Amino acid sequence: MEENIRDEHHGAHLEHPENAEHYTGLQVNAGIEQPPAINPYMTRRKHRPRLTVADYVEGILAGNPAILGQAVTLVESLVPEHQVVAQEVIEKCLPHAGKSRRIGITGVPGAGKSTSIDVFGMHVLERGGKLAVLAIDPSSERSKGSILGDKTRMEKLSVHPCAFIRPSPSAGSLGGVARKTRETIVLCEAAGYDTVFVETVGVGQSETAVHSMVDYFLLIQVAGTGDELQGIKRGIMEMADGIVINKADGDNVERANLAAAQFRNALHLFPMPPSGVLPEVLTYSGYYGLNIDAVWDMIDRYFEAVNASGYFEQKRRAQERYWMYETINEKLRSHFYNDPDVSAMLEQKERNVRAARQSSFAAAADVLDYYFTHKLQH
Repeated sequence: MEENIRDEHHGAHLEHPENAEHYTGLQVNAGIEQPPAINPYMTRRKHRPRLTVADYVEGILAGNPAILGQAVTLVESLVPEHQVVAQEVIEKCLPHAGKSRRIGITGVPGAGKSTSIDVFGMHVLERGGKLAVLAIDPSSERSKGSILGDKTRMEKLSVHPCAFIRPSPSAGSLGGVARKTRETIVLCEAAGYDTVFVETVGVGQSETAVHSMVDYFLLIQVAGTGDELQGIKRGIMEMADGIVINKADGDNVERANLAAAQFRNALHLFPMPPSGVLPEVLTYSGYYGLNIDAVWDMIDRYFEAVNASGYFEQKRRAQERYWMYETINEKLRSHFYNDPDVSAMLEQKERNVRAARQSSFAAAADVLDYYFTHKLQH
């Protein structure tokens, strides 16, 4: 009987035998056609064509922000081939650089640097020209934090067509980050950015690095935090070409004026800076945009004075010399510490020193002797 059912409903058996009349009450539909696993509308992503050195230089000199951004990424890259191309691009851009005002901006956390940079930047752009904002943040390597958050706080600048904002490269030592920032300044100047802000995050050694690459160093302070002078290191005070007290608005105006008076008194105790221009101290409000003109007039006065005295050029030449030696020191350190034989020997010597089998001076002498005799002569 089973065979008869099969013959009788051969078609149903081939398709869906359970749909035969013997199985009433159960119905299985053919279902719908399934879409393909790969989206048929998706076009294959085209790889961005690799730019030549000439392409980079041409794009930068034309002021193309996209190509400038790619060139900066190349500068920040740790890949040796990228570094070769980056150095060529920098060399070719160098004759077109150097025509900007480089302004370093620092301040204690909470002083309102991002808001101030946004307001100062818009003030600069309203007078014409182009602005680049770069940052040095060596702390991000340890904390894995990013200064990219600051870019979102620069609400007006981040959408302005004449502003270029670049966060700090997060990899590497302070020296490495500073060198890359300095090379980025060269590219930005070649691209026509006539004002460059270099922001430093926190108060520490990064200020020294910024001071070595800018023409004017602005220290942002905030009043109403107790003893204002207590939180500032003497070295940073000595580096400042101008001090501004932020948040001088509402009930805080009096405190800001008092803090300004304290700073002026403190500055008189310091020797006259090499520029021959005594730093001024002003109050302003970044949030409410108060007294911004006065801050910028102060910076203009400084540039007029140092251009007239010849100090501007003198300082730039001294900075070039400083960075030549910094680059040599960094290359030597890198060559020494990245050598696998030297690294292995250092580990062994470290164990000897820890176990008091050898003095630190003798261990260092052994490693250096090995490096100079075996590595540098081959």
